Amino acid sequence: MKSQALQITNKQRRSYRQGLSALTLFSITVLLLLQSGYSLAAGGGVKLEDAPIDRGDEKSLQRGARIFVNYCMGCHSAGYQRYSRMAQDIGLSEEDVSNNMIFTTDKAGERTKVGSLMTNNMTEDYGKQAFGVLPPNLSLTARSRGVDWIYTYLKSYYLDPERGGVGVNNLVFPDTAMPHVLWSLQGWQTLDHAEGEHDAAKLIQSTSGSLSPEEYSNLAADVTNFLAYVSDPIRSTRHRIGIVVMLFLLVLLGVTYLLKKEYWKDVV
Repeated sequence: MKSQALQITNKQRRSYRQGLSALTLFSITVLLLLQSGYSLAAGGGVKLEDAPIDRGDEKSLQRGARIFVNYCMGCHSAGYQRYSRMAQDIGLSEEDVSNNMIFTTDKAGERTKVGSLMTNNMTEDYGKQAFGVLPPNLSLTARSRGVDWIYTYLKSYYLDPERGGVGVNNLVFPDTAMPHVLWSLQGWQTLDHAEGEHDAAKLIQSTSGSLSPEEYSNLAADVTNFLAYVSDPIRSTRHRIGIVVMLFLLVLLGVTYLLKKEYWKDVV
């Protein structure tokens, strides 16, 4: 009777393990499918380029911040980030930021303070009137869209005469309401469908900008790097603290093991 009960228990255990393995495989499959679908949706069906960014490169972050405040902040904001925090994290003084990166005023008409959030003066009504939608806050875009999406998006504008308002379109984000504000740097691209391929398309440089294609790619990488930093400004600090915590736990594990041996050495 005892062996029969044990046999039943072993069968139940095998069945449980098989069920758990099947559930794990199903979960992994679903996650992969969701990830694949998300990547396709995020890229508008376009293969995203790998963003060559280094979040620890202060010079890249400084260049990206300069481009962002000069070309992007007229419409977009980074409303969860403060100028002073940015200065501290990317190796600039508050005086540098105040003199060279702040171009807005507060509601009283006074110059924006360096401790203020990185917002602009565009009202919601004006944004909707000008673009049809309010330009989004870019503070968390790198986390919601991904750095590859931002990098590819900045490089994927092309002329589209059928879009009367902005006159441009984007492979990554079709029918985007955002004009190509960096056109003077990149130049203009046109869309060319590859022969023999139904949906394949490529961008061709039709007019040159002030930067070469390689220089513009570096600029797009710098802007992407800055937006990646803005979306998670304490990332490097969190990782550094995590390493210290793991080292502490390893030391504590060793001490705990030695203490256990000391307590149990006289136990037979």
